[in-house]
Amino acid sequence: MLKSYFKIAWRNIARHKGYAAINISGLAVGIAACLLIFVVIQFELSFDTFRPNYKNIYHVVSQQKREYGFSYSPGIPVPSTDALRLDFPQAKVAAINLSYGSQITVSNGLSSSVNDKKFTEDMGVMFMEPQFFEIFKADWLAGDASVLKQPEMVVIDKSHAIKYFGDWKNAMGKSLKMDNEINLKVAGIIEDAKANTDFPLKVLVSFVTWKKHGNAYNYNYDWHSTSSNYQTFMLLPPTESADRINAQLKNFHHKHSGDKGQTKKIEFLQPLADMHFDTRFGNTIGDHITSKATIRTLIFIAVLIIIMASINFINLSTAQSVGRSKEVGIRKVLGSSRRQLIGQVIGETAIIVASAVILSVVIAKTLLPYLKNIASVPDDISLLSMGSVLFLVTVMIVVILLSGIYPALVVSGFKPVLALKNKITAASIGGVPLRRALVVAQFAISQLLIIGTIIAVKQMNFVNEADLGFNKEAI
Repeated sequence: MLKSYFKIAWRNIARHKGYAAINISGLAVGIAACLLIFVVIQFELSFDTFRPNYKNIYHVVSQQKREYGFSYSPGIPVPSTDALRLDFPQAKVAAINLSYGSQITVSNGLSSSVNDKKFTEDMGVMFMEPQFFEIFKADWLAGDASVLKQPEMVVIDKSHAIKYFGDWKNAMGKSLKMDNEINLKVAGIIEDAKANTDFPLKVLVSFVTWKKHGNAYNYNYDWHSTSSNYQTFMLLPPTESADRINAQLKNFHHKHSGDKGQTKKIEFLQPLADMHFDTRFGNTIGDHITSKATIRTLIFIAVLIIIMASINFINLSTAQSVGRSKEVGIRKVLGSSRRQLIGQVIGETAIIVASAVILSVVIAKTLLPYLKNIASVPDDISLLSMGSVLFLVTVMIVVILLSGIYPALVVSGFKPVLALKNKITAASIGGVPLRRALVVAQFAISQLLIIGTIIAVKQMNFVNEADLGFNKEAI
C-alpha cells in the first residue's frame, strides 16, 4: 500500500513539474536558511561543554554597588586567589593574567637581531598558574603543567610552535622574547584549543614570571585594586554547592581586605555554562560573547522562515487540488476511503519535502563559507553533524505535517458527484478565510524579516562608515 502511495505521488509530481519545482525550491531555500541558523546556534551553545567537570567549574567574578546601580568585573584582586585557597581548601583554584597585544620575538640565533621574526598576538597570551590545568585539561604533546612552576618558562600551542619554528617538534628548548622584556624558554607544547571555547590557550607564560616582572606588567598585590585581566577559576567537588560558596563569599572581601565594609564589593561564582552568554562582564577571554537574547532571536527567525515556507506550500497545494478533482472523484467511486486519499497526499508532500531537504543541504553547503562574514564561526565549521541531521529530520517531519494535513483534508473532502462533473472550484472547497489569513500571515512575516534586514544592514553601514573624528589611517 505504501509503495503504491509513493508511486502514484511520484507520477503526480512528475506530471506537474512547474508546481513541484516551485514548491521544492521554496521549501529548500527556507530549510537551508534554518539549517545555517541551527549551525550557528549549535556552535554558540557548545562553548566549553566538552570539558570534563563542565558543570562544576566556576569563574570567580566581582560585583560593586555604585550610586547608579551595580558594576561587574570578570577580575578580582590579586590576593583573593590565595585567600580563596585558604577559605575553600576543598576546591581547586587557579589564576591567569591576560596580556593583550604582546609582541613575541623569535631570535634568528645570531648576534644581530635584524632578521628576528616578530609576531603580535592580540589574544591568547597569558601568565598562568600550573593549577589551571587541574581545572581545564589539555592534551600535552611535550612537557607537562609542572614546567609553569619555574620562572621564564613558556608553553605554546601546536599551531604557534609551527608558526614560530616551522615544526612543533623543533620548538622544545628554544627561546622566545616577550615584549622585548622577558626571555622565555619553550618548556611545553599543547594541542590547539578547540574553536568552541572561551579559552584560546596560545602562549602561556609561567605565573611566577609575572611576579618577577611586576613593574612591566602591573603586578599589584593589593585588595583595593581590580583588573579585568586578572581572572580566577574554581573547580568544586561534586558534593559542594555553589550557593553555599556564594553565601560565604558575601563577606569574603571585607574579611580579608580589612576595609570593614567601606567598599561595597563582593565576589561570587559565575558558572562556566554562563560565561559565554553573560553580557554584564563585557567580553570573554575569547574573541566574542553571545547573549541569550541573540540566540532566542535567531530561533524566532528560523521558526518564522519555516512557517512562511509551509504557508507557501499549503497555498500552492490547495490551489493545485482543484485541478485534481476528477482524479479524486474517480478514486472515491472506485472505493478509496478518505484515509487512503489523505495518505496519498501526505506521500506526495513527503516526497516534495524530502527533495527540498536534499536540495537545502546543497544550498547550505554552498553558502557555508560565507557564514563567517555574518557570524562568529570558524572557517572549518561542519554543516552535517549528529545534531544537524536530527534537526533536518525533525524539520522534515514538522513541515510534512504542517504542509500536508490541510491540503490532504481538502482533497479528501471532495464530493464524488461534484468532482466527476468538474464542478469543484476554489470557492466551493471552502477554507477561503483560512487561505486569506495564511496569505496575510505570509506577507506579514516577509515584511517583518525584510524590514529587520534593512535596519541591521543600515546599522552595520553606520558603524563601518561613521565619522570617528580623526583619521584612523594616520595612527
